[in-house]
Amino acid sequence: MKSKKEILERGVIALVILAIFIILFSVKTIDNRKPLNMIYISKSIDENNEFWMALLSGAKMAAKEYNVNLTIWAPKDESDYEEQNQLIEKAIEKKPQAILLSASNYTETTPMAEKIKSKGIKLVLIDSEINSDIADSVVSTGNFIAGQKMGNYMRNFINNDTKIAIVSHVKGSSTALQRENGFRDGLEIYEDKIIEVVYCESKYDKAYDLTKEIIKEHQDINMIAALNEYSCMGAAKAVKELGLEKKIGIMGFDNSLEEVKLLEEGVLNGIVIQKPFNMGYFGVEQAAKIIKGENYIKYLDCGSKLITKEDMYTEENQKILFPFIGRQFREIQND
Repeated sequence: MKSKKEILERGVIALVILAIFIILFSVKTIDNRKPLNMIYISKSIDENNEFWMALLSGAKMAAKEYNVNLTIWAPKDESDYEEQNQLIEKAIEKKPQAILLSASNYTETTPMAEKIKSKGIKLVLIDSEINSDIADSVVSTGNFIAGQKMGNYMRNFINNDTKIAIVSHVKGSSTALQRENGFRDGLEIYEDKIIEVVYCESKYDKAYDLTKEIIKEHQDINMIAALNEYSCMGAAKAVKELGLEKKIGIMGFDNSLEEVKLLEEGVLNGIVIQKPFNMGYFGVEQAAKIIKGENYIKYLDCGSKLITKEDMYTEENQKILFPFIGRQFREIQND
């Protein structure tokens, strides 16, 4: 028969074990409620650019849903990789759990991205990539495929007299490189119809000026491929102002309200739609999953869709052109 002392000792031990379990459970619960710390270094926070505003909105929504303290920085100019590298250095010093990055330059940003990883900080690339496979996750548009869609469509209108100019955005950025390569691939045997490639450094006015210079120098130009919202808007403005919208066909990227209006007017022949809200949302979501040790996706393509003046009024395309934020952003369509 057990003595009262033994019973008391065993009771005390049981209480101690129970207390330990309660403490461990409480610590875990508190830890789960503790906000995650992330810094997102974008290429731009231009309030006049609907692409970046949509992307940032998606990131902020995910931050709210996943209990993330999200700090957002960006260089003054999208093409300024040196300032962005300084921001990356500053972010590393803050020691966040994850740094989300839209790289300004495919090669020049790579060493700083490698430094992020060397410090044990999780790295998620959003929209733009680097010349390395070190990122924990990449959330972007399949830019080669998106450019290819543009080239495939434009190929249908090429004849012996066709001359094509490419108005791109930031020289050396992964999005510019991949879209141009995809566009050339889509043109197939007609790649030699490209007579000039210029870069507007993601500035509307520079895209406008460069387009006017191209038209002045090559008066027989009849097709323009514009590879982001800035280049598209600048090129379209120049062509429309010169009254050449029936002579020069323009294919563009993104779906700002002004671009959709120009598509409706026939100034733009088609636009390749991305899903920036999705990119921002899923970028933060993937980072949260990585930090928590949950399953995540290494490469997440948010998809793209080419829409023309002829098919812009279909119900499906109207939803893409004018997305209902909150219902559509979760759908990843790889068309």
